[in-house]
Amino acid sequence: MTAKAVKTVAKKRTPKPMQTAGWREWVGLPELGLPKIKAKLDTGANYATLHAMKITPFERDGAAYVRFVVHPAQYDKSVEVTCEAPVVEKRIIKSSSGKGQERYVIRTSLEMGGKTWAIDLTLTNRLNMRYRMLLGRMSLKKRFVVCSSRSYLLQDEPQTAYLSND
Repeated sequence: MTAKAVKTVAKKRTPKPMQTAGWREWVGLPELGLPKIKAKLDTGANYATLHAMKITPFERDGAAYVRFVVHPAQYDKSVEVTCEAPVVEKRIIKSSSGKGQERYVIRTSLEMGGKTWAIDLTLTNRLNMRYRMLLGRMSLKKRFVVCSSRSYLLQDEPQTAYLSND
């Protein structure tokens, strides 16, 4: 080794320990009036998506908003929660079939595993899907490790009247 040659040693980063979540978990969206809703943690999806119906854009004080209805209980359409949120943007989202769909994006707080943070959430009709909500990689990044063989590791089923079993 010459005098000019310098050996660099890469610093090993010790990752922060993260909670382990199951592939499905109970989450809360308190700003939308949804204390608990069943979500599928989908590491194959980029973004978080919420089942929404009757999606109606409107303006409030010159800002773009959207009003929508959520059926938070998986198999009970009689319970409806009407939500309103400012629109962050419209985004083209490709479904698992590869088809693109323009969706409204809102930003709201998510509660899961004793933590609360802001997520971007796309709105679409998921009536024929098994889960009312998907949490993609961008929402889970640096917060949770997902165990694909376990469910509900962060919280037992909540005692909320509008929720049904799966």
